[in-house]
Amino acid sequence: MNLPISRRGLLRAGSVALTIALTLAPMIAPPPAGSAFASDARPIADAKRLVSIGGSLTEIIYALGEEGRLVARDSTGQYPDAAMKLPDVGYMRRLSPEGVLSVDPDAIIALEGSGPPEAIDVLAKASVPMVMVPERFDRDGIVDKVRAVGEALGVEDKAAGLASEVGAELDAAQALTEGLSERKRILFVLSLQGGKIMASGSNSAADGIIKLAGGVNAITGFEGYKQLTDEAVIEARPDVVLMMARSDGLEISEDELFGHPAIAPTPAAANRELVRMNGLYLLGFGPRTASAARDLAVRLYGDKISN
Repeated sequence: MNLPISRRGLLRAGSVALTIALTLAPMIAPPPAGSAFASDARPIADAKRLVSIGGSLTEIIYALGEEGRLVARDSTGQYPDAAMKLPDVGYMRRLSPEGVLSVDPDAIIALEGSGPPEAIDVLAKASVPMVMVPERFDRDGIVDKVRAVGEALGVEDKAAGLASEVGAELDAAQALTEGLSERKRILFVLSLQGGKIMASGSNSAADGIIKLAGGVNAITGFEGYKQLTDEAVIEARPDVVLMMARSDGLEISEDELFGHPAIAPTPAAANRELVRMNGLYLLGFGPRTASAARDLAVRLYGDKISN
């Protein structure tokens, strides 16, 4: 029997697919042929028509004051607002070589996990110098990313200053929760589609920001994001549900979330503990991550920490 699907349901399904595409953590892979990691990259220090692929890289380039060299960014490069005026060459993991080359770049800087590999191979064969920047979801990973971008662009001194500033801000954010005797267990819900909860395991942006904010990821046993059984969610006993905020009218309501059979028996549902934050701010792992970690810590622990 075919069950009717509401228009809202169809819109939410499409929205979920886009959300997943924009937030799933990149898989760790060696650099494709013809590209290089920042530590052994072909120099792009003199690039004047730069394409940035990866929202955090675009943000770092602006923070370094090198935005005048950008001619395009990918669809995750949405901050600062000025970046939105640049041409969009597509989503970083579904790139079209034609789209990237259409802006006539003289260099490309891309976040690890950009692809697909076939597209990266085509770009490499186009003889456009390209640097792949490693991604790690922790304090040192962000600092190293800033330094890598600075090295690639030939502005090491600027990057050293920014890296020091970002590192200090991250240390201060983590210090907020150092004295806590009890850590809250956090369930990051990426989507709730077809009644199934897609949540974050380890080695993901969500896992990283939970740790930076002094929380404990309630889900272990796998990396990245996957759908969970109801039993797995119940056994995880999360104290708080963390989700990305939406502004398109398709946000899951609190009643729908806490009424879900997997979440209803948990401490999070009993206390109606739900935190929503902007997804790119929360999961970007760039210059704003210290602020995001601090904001999340305050939401989790309130007056139990010194802010």
